[in-house]
Amino acid sequence: MSVESGSGNANQPGRSLEIRLLGPMAIRREGIDLKLPGSRKVRSLLAYLALSPRPCGRAQLCDLLWDIPDDPRGELRWCLSKIRSLIGEQRVATQGDTIWLDLSDCFIDAVEAAAAYQHGFKTQTPDRLRFLAALFAGDFHDGSGVERSPAFETWLVSQRRRLRDIHAALLEHMVQRFPPEEAQTYLDRWIQLAPFDLRPHELLLISLAKVGRFREGEEHLEATAKLFNAEGIDDRSLRDAWQTARAQTDAAFRRQQPRANGMPASSPLDTEISPGERRRASIAIMPFNELSAVAVPGGPSDALAYDIITRLAKLRSFHVIAQGTMFALRERHHTVEETARLLGVDYVVDGSFQRMGDRIIVRVELTEARTARIAWAEVFERRVAETFLLLEEIGSRIVVSIEREVETIESNRALMKAPSSLDAWEAHHRGLWHMYRFTKSDNEQAQHFFERAIGLDPTFARAHAGLSFTHFQSAFQHWADRDIEAELAYRAASQSMMADDRDPTAHLAMGRALWLRALHDQSVSELQQAVELSPSFAIAHYSLAFVQSQSGDPNAAILAADHSRALSPFDPLLFGMLASRALALVRLGSFEEAAEWGVKAAARPNAHAHILAIAALCLSIAGRLSEGQSYLAMIHERYPAYRLDDFMSAFHLPPTDQVLFHQGATRLGFA
Repeated sequence: MSVESGSGNANQPGRSLEIRLLGPMAIRREGIDLKLPGSRKVRSLLAYLALSPRPCGRAQLCDLLWDIPDDPRGELRWCLSKIRSLIGEQRVATQGDTIWLDLSDCFIDAVEAAAAYQHGFKTQTPDRLRFLAALFAGDFHDGSGVERSPAFETWLVSQRRRLRDIHAALLEHMVQRFPPEEAQTYLDRWIQLAPFDLRPHELLLISLAKVGRFREGEEHLEATAKLFNAEGIDDRSLRDAWQTARAQTDAAFRRQQPRANGMPASSPLDTEISPGERRRASIAIMPFNELSAVAVPGGPSDALAYDIITRLAKLRSFHVIAQGTMFALRERHHTVEETARLLGVDYVVDGSFQRMGDRIIVRVELTEARTARIAWAEVFERRVAETFLLLEEIGSRIVVSIEREVETIESNRALMKAPSSLDAWEAHHRGLWHMYRFTKSDNEQAQHFFERAIGLDPTFARAHAGLSFTHFQSAFQHWADRDIEAELAYRAASQSMMADDRDPTAHLAMGRALWLRALHDQSVSELQQAVELSPSFAIAHYSLAFVQSQSGDPNAAILAADHSRALSPFDPLLFGMLASRALALVRLGSFEEAAEWGVKAAARPNAHAHILAIAALCLSIAGRLSEGQSYLAMIHERYPAYRLDDFMSAFHLPPTDQVLFHQGATRLGFA
């Protein structure tokens, strides 16, 4: 008979035979995965006997799995022969009319989880708890039901309910026991497992309130309320829990603040802007439709969806619906339009995942909910090498593309409205549209709209960051007094950091502002922080390349420039990515290659005077004078006042490298 065992190594079963029943059945013997029989009845009989605490009579098993066949005992003998060939002759034991399996030295995931639950999760080590949580790869005996076998179906439903309860109890214990950041992962899984259980939703709302993430709490509350209402569940207790959590956070904040003139200091709740006042684009990422021959719950397609949700949330430019809600909705098979209506979002991402031989094919669509228009679609097809490294690459590309497409849509929409009617979100996007034109007049317009956004919402970190970038441009392009603009860029970046120091654009703005002050190490540190906060943030990777290409490590600059281009191959700052690579190659002595990349940078439609100068000087340094002179003529035509001093003062090149560029300029006659 099978014996429940809670002992053994927490991370490795370490037994000759392993039977996995949590999810699709899988059997491994001596470390080798076995091919399972095609017969569902064989697999179901094995699952039943593996969990049976006592020997089973043959008549009982025949009644369980066969709907009055011609020869039930004969079919039972055939099934047992298949099981013997699978797990070993000696493990199938019989005595008289009874049958049992001797699996006392085997590892069975469902048995392991049940034993741990029986002994109490409090007695388990953290590593053991993580191991147990990883066992749950789906529903018990997933995908292997038996038609016209009501007795077996009744048993199967009861086992699934029992093991789901164990899974939920395990996740609840881990949420309460583990540090907040790790506990969040298990809380999301708990919500996915039990979407209509009030307790995990309440814990999520309380955790969000404790750290002041009120907007995310409001979004989750509203999405969950819609989900509950659709099922006829009262959401009042959930709303009460949220209000209580917010009030407790407010009270705790007030107790911690100094008092002035006998009045308490303001709290986050005093300045918190409701969703109606601070509008940001909201987006829902639907789990990918698994088209592979063998679909595994919690497999690569789910990992990709989780990754995209997490990366988009880290950008902090969208309201992103929590992954627990999205995965809970999967079983209801909503269309894109139904999902958008149910959750009240502006955009929905859906797609499919397929593994065919040695290739992975991912199809993605971004739908604008208001018009039901597909705003962006892409197919990613890659050869499989390291699956999860490949998923990280595809996930990064998807996130950057979504951000860029939504930004474009929102900017274009803002352009159609009268300036006086813009809210903070719209004014910010109107500013972005002008900012990426890279002209003096557009830069001034961008400043105006960013200032308007800040006036409407002083806590809007991205508007402060955008304003900082326009002052950076003014200093870098010599459109105004460099010292004054550098100071204004730093002030705006500081305001952005104060508004939200978890927003990667705040650290990006600070990194560029520090570079203007010639503080190389501090600049790199801030830009690296932006990348750590949002690994898919292409402009942060480019900014690292920009800084390192001049006064830092040129090899690191090339890697960062290439990574930024891979993330965002059609970025409005692509000219800068290409030009940074050219500067780094000059410093490495690869002059001919530098000239090629300089020419590519100058070919971009929004390339400004400094980019044309990089192309001209790199060509001259490589000995291609006639080509360099053609770019110099282009500079004189477009920017008559531009001089070599403008170029040399804009960039922070080491003295030895400045000599190279001075020599190139001399050969061109560039003064």
